[in-house]
Amino acid sequence: MTNTDRAGGLPSGGLVAQVATALRRERYRTGLSLTEVARRAGIAKSTLSQLESGTGNPSLETLWAICVALDVPFSRLLDPPRPRTQVIRAAEGPTVASAQADYQATLLAAVSPAVRCDVYRIAAEPGHARASEPHSPGVVEHVVISAGRAVVGATGEVAELGPGDYIRYPGDVPHVFEALEPRTQAVLVSEHP
Repeated sequence: MTNTDRAGGLPSGGLVAQVATALRRERYRTGLSLTEVARRAGIAKSTLSQLESGTGNPSLETLWAICVALDVPFSRLLDPPRPRTQVIRAAEGPTVASAQADYQATLLAAVSPAVRCDVYRIAAEPGHARASEPHSPGVVEHVVISAGRAVVGATGEVAELGPGDYIRYPGDVPHVFEALEPRTQAVLVSEHP
């Protein structure tokens, strides 16, 4: 698990700078002042200023309040541009801790508001791989393994995944899901433009 301060907040490193850049970008986009965003979020102006400069360490609650004030989805602060295929292991990903509970949120993927998502629970057994033909153009699939192990992904770009691991891959090319252990389970989100 990613190390965070006990009081909550972001892990040290590039994620703090990424959030700082995203906060400035979104505030400028709205045309709101530091004072106005801080007021709407119910935080001190100095706190917002520190966050935008990359010197603050916001809790999950603070970031959510700022997102509400800016009218942006939470994921816009944490979701960097991604390669075509992406794997996030169980202990990886941009994680923000709560200041009020032993609770952490890790963003795995963000979806555009103009996109339809279908969510599936997958149960698979070893023996035969599920080879899928390409879906409609622009389809992207997201898979999180909840039990067992599987090889998942676009043909030629597969990854072996275990519990808690995540993969994102284009669904508009041939792709595969092959269970490696009995009672393998996963959640599949199919994103359609």
